[in-house]
Amino acid sequence: MNTQFKKGILEMCILSIIRDHDMYGFEVIEKLSSEIDVNENTVYPILRRLTGQGLFDTYIENTNIGAPRKYYKITGVGIEKLNEYESEWRTFLKGVFKLLGGMENEA
Repeated sequence: MNTQFKKGILEMCILSIIRDHDMYGFEVIEKLSSEIDVNENTVYPILRRLTGQGLFDTYIENTNIGAPRKYYKITGVGIEKLNEYESEWRTFLKGVFKLLGGMENEA
């Protein structure tokens, strides 16, 4: 799969899963990798970039075991961006399904 295409999809997926609840980096990787072939070398740079763009805020929480964890929390700007991505994604899928002969409502 084209790397740029995959990166854009991963950004949307990361925004989506963190929208549901705050998560720390490894938790994001576990959730994504249960459905998509990804690793930490892909996910952490995306998390840093999206945080730098103001789509996530971060905070630290101590744990009973190991080092403190950095949690990611979606911002209002992040929710707006996710809504934009999801709208574009649905439009894209409808077009692909039409071209491939599938049903329009499969997306």
